[in-house]
Amino acid sequence: MHNAYFNFAHPANEPVMSFAPGSPERDALKKQLAAFKATEQDIPMYIGGKEVRTGKTVDIRPPHEIKHKLGHFHAGDASHVTDAINAALAARQQWADTPWEHRAAIFLKAAELLATKYRAHTNAATMLGQSKNAYQAEIDSACELIDFLRFNVHYLTEIYRQQPISSPGVHNRLEYRPLEGFVLAVTPFNFSAIGGNLPTSAAMCGNVVVWKPANTQVFHASFFMKVLMEAGLPDGVINLVYASGPTIGDVCFAHPDFAGIHFTGSTGVFQTMWKTIGNNIARYKTYPRIVGETGGKDFVIAHKSADVDTVVTALARGAFEYQGQKCSAASRAYLPSNIAEEIKTKLTAALKSMKMGTTEDFSNFINAVIDEKSFDKIASYIDNAKKDPSAKIIAGGNYNKSEGYFIEPTVIETTDPKYITMCEEIFGPVLSIYVYDAEKFEETLEVVDSTSTYALTGAVLGQDRYALELATTKLRNAAGNFYINDKPTGAVVGQQPFGGARASGTNDKAGSQLNLYRWLSARTVKETLVPPTDYRYPFLQEA
Repeated sequence: MHNAYFNFAHPANEPVMSFAPGSPERDALKKQLAAFKATEQDIPMYIGGKEVRTGKTVDIRPPHEIKHKLGHFHAGDASHVTDAINAALAARQQWADTPWEHRAAIFLKAAELLATKYRAHTNAATMLGQSKNAYQAEIDSACELIDFLRFNVHYLTEIYRQQPISSPGVHNRLEYRPLEGFVLAVTPFNFSAIGGNLPTSAAMCGNVVVWKPANTQVFHASFFMKVLMEAGLPDGVINLVYASGPTIGDVCFAHPDFAGIHFTGSTGVFQTMWKTIGNNIARYKTYPRIVGETGGKDFVIAHKSADVDTVVTALARGAFEYQGQKCSAASRAYLPSNIAEEIKTKLTAALKSMKMGTTEDFSNFINAVIDEKSFDKIASYIDNAKKDPSAKIIAGGNYNKSEGYFIEPTVIETTDPKYITMCEEIFGPVLSIYVYDAEKFEETLEVVDSTSTYALTGAVLGQDRYALELATTKLRNAAGNFYINDKPTGAVVGQQPFGGARASGTNDKAGSQLNLYRWLSARTVKETLVPPTDYRYPFLQEA
């Protein structure tokens, strides 16, 4: 046992590489893309530190090149979920007892491996598996994931330092224990950083984890699991399984040692999980922590004083980067009548200049949506808009899935502020706009606030400070991440802790201390240095 308090370097956000022509990072990334495409990978589950192959394989193909096979993964069943839970619980005590500086070192090493040795690998895996261009992969699977690991070490160190006061003759202290049981991490396809953060933030706090990634993110998830193992993560601390969502739920939510869920996905799935956990509450050893981020219908509202080019850029980037497959993506926009036509004209021109194609061609701004199910859903919204008299498509509207799941960046203008695409999450490259009377800004703020059940991100653009203040106040509950004169995407760890309320989730703010508190259970310890030896208090004495 040591007798020292350890400090860790204050983190700084990982610099974003440019991948400019001729740069070494561009050359390295091109080589790694070719290497991944040249060999089909056989991807196992990882349970108790062991590779598990079932022979029931599922092909992995780039969404932008569906005829090419990157490899396959081995699908699991209920028995593998049970094995993962047992492996986690077997590892629990030793991991919980591991001193913080040794736990921290593992995740700091994983961050360093991603920043150096495996930077090209993490980006190439995301580009091919999830159809992200080089820049979108870099800010996600490199920079944000590295930031999550480094900043969470910093935040957890700060939490551990928070101690109560002690009165004379008493020593008080707080112990921050991990939860009593295992944590289930269910992660989405759209951000490799989320895929890495949800299991590691809980594990960093001393918890053991069963991790179920989306099937469409397995290519990167399996790679990151190997990075964690190389960094020294002990066997059984995080167990990576590829079972179906219902199977995972049936096994995990019925287990008495289920202690929490860290989730990013759809609102419907999260609500079903919450209901199931509630129905099973009497069987659990402890009340489970339920943490979820569940999507959005994110807004941009421009004031009549807004700069046209600023609005156009915010919409072009906010709505169409990564094909709109961000839960923070700009999905509905409210444009004032005095500048709406100029915005629409310039936005349409901007979209026409966007190239669409494979991720390996670095000149492509737009790539493919994630899979055929998503493609068909998005296409149905576009087809319905083409037939609806209250809507018209002013840009894009075409799609094709013969080579990959390609959908043009599409803008729908509607005369109905409650038109379906203004209300429902589409999760694709579709932006709906409504033109409002420029003199009815405050009334339109009420429309923005009441249109959607979600409350994740939103933005207001304008030069009138009174208008900006009004929007900030009126839309206080409409977004957990609110932007002024910027797009509603691109939250950076340590700068804009991320999460929303209402139907968008529990707002536990990934990338901050707030999230880590959910994976800790505090114990207060009071030690009386010289204890009393008589029950009698002075007031009992006779005068």
